[in-house]
Amino acid sequence: MTLTVTPTAAQLDQAKQAIAAYIHSIDMNPDRREGAYPYYLFHEPGQPILGTVLLFHGFSAKPHQMSRLADYLFRNGFNVYQPSIAGHPLTQPAKNWPQVDLKPEIANPLKEKAAQDPVLQTFLANLSSNPEGAQLNPVQQAALVARLVKIEPRLLDIVKSIETSDDPDFDEYFISSHLEYLTNAKERLAEVASIPGAVYTIGLSVGGAAALALAAAAPDRVKKAVVYAPLLRVYGEQRRQYVNLTGPLDIKEMGWDPNLLFPVGCFTAADRFGGSVVMSPASMNSLKKVPIFMVLTENEDAADIKTNQAFYEETGAEQDGNRYYLYRALDLVPHPMVDPTEVSQNMSNRFWQSLYQETFRFLTTGDVDIPNMGNLEQDPKLPQVPPV
Repeated sequence: MTLTVTPTAAQLDQAKQAIAAYIHSIDMNPDRREGAYPYYLFHEPGQPILGTVLLFHGFSAKPHQMSRLADYLFRNGFNVYQPSIAGHPLTQPAKNWPQVDLKPEIANPLKEKAAQDPVLQTFLANLSSNPEGAQLNPVQQAALVARLVKIEPRLLDIVKSIETSDDPDFDEYFISSHLEYLTNAKERLAEVASIPGAVYTIGLSVGGAAALALAAAAPDRVKKAVVYAPLLRVYGEQRRQYVNLTGPLDIKEMGWDPNLLFPVGCFTAADRFGGSVVMSPASMNSLKKVPIFMVLTENEDAADIKTNQAFYEETGAEQDGNRYYLYRALDLVPHPMVDPTEVSQNMSNRFWQSLYQETFRFLTTGDVDIPNMGNLEQDPKLPQVPPV
C-alpha cells in the first residue's frame, strides 16, 4: 500500500505561492482564456495524504475536464493539482499554443502557389464559409493532400522529415514549439516540489503524452503514471498526412471548446511531441522505471491505438508493473473517456465510476482489477464514486 506523508503548513504555503504566481502570470496576459485557469485541491496542514496527483487535460480542453476524477482522488486522500497543458490557458492558439509550421522561406512560396490555384481557392473559400472551422472527412482530407502535392511536389520530400521522430531534416524545414508541452509540465511539477511524498501523473490524450513525458523526465519524483488514450501519434495515416501537410494553408479546426478555433499546425505539434519526445529511446528507457496504467478504446478517433499498444510493450508491459485495458467497440466508450457527461461521436463512458476506482487502486496498490473496468456496478471494497 502507498505510504502516507504529512505536509506542514510551510510546505503547502510554498506550493500555493508558486501556483499563485503562475496563475497571476496568466491573469496578466491579454490573451487569458476564461475558465482555463489551473486549480488545486490540497488537504489541510498536518493531515496525512497519499501523495500528490498532477492531472493533465486533453487537447483544446480545460483543466476542469477531469474535475470529477480530481474530486474523487482528493476526497480519498490525495492532494491534486490540475494545471493547463502548454499554451491552453490562453486564447489565440496560432500565437500561444505549441505549433509546427513550415519555415517562411518554404511556406510563403507554397502559399503563393495555393493562391494562384483556382481549384484550391474554391475549396478553401468553401471551408472559410463554415464558422465552426474545417471538420474534414477522410475523403476531403485525401483530396486536399493530393491537390497540395500536385501544386508543390516537393511537399512529399518535406513531409518525410516530420513522419519520423529523428529525421535530421526536420529542423531544416520546420519551426516547432512542441517541446513546450514538456517544459510546461516540468514547471508545474516544480511548483509542488515543496510537498513531500510521491507524485503521480494522470493525463488524457495530449495530456496523457505530457503525463508520460514528465514521468520520463523525472522518474525519481513521479512514481506512477495513468494515461487515458494518450496521443503519441495521430490516429489514421490519412489523417496524419493531412495534419502534417496542410499547416501552411492556415486551415482551422474546432476542438472541445466551441468558441475557439486552432490551426491544424497545433495538432501537428501534438503528434510531433508524442513521436519525438515521449517515444524517444531515452524517454522509453526511463519509463521502464515508472509503472504505467494505460487505458484505450477501440472507438478511437484521435490517438493511434497500435502505436499506444507498441509503446506499452516497449516500456515493460505487466512484468514491470504496467497495467493495460482496452474498451471494446461494443462498450461505446469514446476517446474522451474520463467525464461521463462529455459526448464524442454520440458516445460517453458509462463505465466511468469503475475507471475512477481502478485508477485509485493502481495509484495505491499498483494493481488493477481488469474485470471491474467493464463493470457498471462499483467494487464495494474500494471508495465509492458518487453519481453525476
